[in-house]
Amino acid sequence: MSTVVRKSSPVVVRPSRPVTKSDTIKLSAFDKVVGKIPATVLLVFENPIHEPANTIMRALSETLVHYYPFAGRIVAGIDDDGEEDHILCNGEGVAFISASCSNCALKEAIFLDHSPCERALLQELAIYYPAKGCGPADPLLLMQVTEFSCGGFVLGVTWNHLIADGAGMAQFLQAVGELARGLSSPSIIPVRLDDSLPRLPPSMDDALRLAMLTLVPWHLAYLDITVPSRSINLIRAEFGSRFNCQPCTMFEAVCAVLWQCRTRAIMSNSDTPAVLMFSANVRKHVGAKPGYYGNCTSCQFLMAPSGTVASADILDLVKMIKRAKEDIPHTSILNQFSNLTEANKGQMPQLFGPQLRYNVLLVTSWRNLGFEDADFGSGKAARVTSYAAGNTPSSPACIVCLPCQGEGGANVSSAFVKEEHAQAFLQELAKLM
Repeated sequence: MSTVVRKSSPVVVRPSRPVTKSDTIKLSAFDKVVGKIPATVLLVFENPIHEPANTIMRALSETLVHYYPFAGRIVAGIDDDGEEDHILCNGEGVAFISASCSNCALKEAIFLDHSPCERALLQELAIYYPAKGCGPADPLLLMQVTEFSCGGFVLGVTWNHLIADGAGMAQFLQAVGELARGLSSPSIIPVRLDDSLPRLPPSMDDALRLAMLTLVPWHLAYLDITVPSRSINLIRAEFGSRFNCQPCTMFEAVCAVLWQCRTRAIMSNSDTPAVLMFSANVRKHVGAKPGYYGNCTSCQFLMAPSGTVASADILDLVKMIKRAKEDIPHTSILNQFSNLTEANKGQMPQLFGPQLRYNVLLVTSWRNLGFEDADFGSGKAARVTSYAAGNTPSSPACIVCLPCQGEGGANVSSAFVKEEHAQAFLQELAKLM
């Protein structure tokens, strides 16, 4: 039986009352590096609430009073302060769709296998920007609520990354949940403009722009995989045993597994560099104000010959990743490439060019950002995941998400191997299970 999602026509949701705030919001250096790329998160709720679409839409309208920049638009051109791009807080609103899937229950429909039917359904659970990306007239936020026959529902949220990073979006969705549950105002006072954030060195700025904005027309396979707890726990236990009881986090273990398995699957030349990038929330390291929801992430780089990564002991890769994480605080924020040699720094433009860019893997973790804390009246989400088939990835990338309730391990939503390498990657992954 095919699963049919019926959608209403999109409506515009605006702040529930007029907002008398600043007309424009400056973009920080962190915002500018990320650029106008789209991001999508799916929150799956198994327990029902009363009229989920209407309840969330009303709460969204109230939340936009406090998070009014979300209802604005990105404007290009020089403003009064000489900024090239800024957020125009014009209250034009966000897009919202109410949808239903009345011929099946939530558990029957999704997340039980990786079949084409499941992927087709995931595609229908959110609104996406056009293939060209986020345009200047497009809303900064697209939201869809899909109710299933069991009363469970899925909240699909797509946003322009310029307005918020993952931690900022999680904070916003928590606020929507609080107002949906009857609170008069969000428990966290939101902050969008923070002039105290540092500027990025030109070398870092240029390299990260290359990493985030250069589009390559690959045909990447979208894989939804789970690295099981038993594999993660084994790596963590062996790491502690070898390195004097040093802790190994789930992210470090999963990141090492993905880097090695992917490198083995795609490697054509053992001397070709294999680059691992991973993002980190650096609010506490740069002194961002409490409640700040704009972009405030750093990218750490690791690079080694493909043959080295493919043949390395997995614990040695974990050690490399751990050292890169430990290098994030303080001065490393102002020197993202401290762990690269001078020769490697000169290779950065080539690494993000069309010839070598496929060897770069970007890993992002959503496990501790707060998406799982959004509660619209029936408890926390049974699953948090991502699905980006409506958008063209700028780099081979994956998001480490929360697993389904009752399932151990780390769920990974990925678009990081070409179709011809997908089976080889899954075979390498199976060897570690």
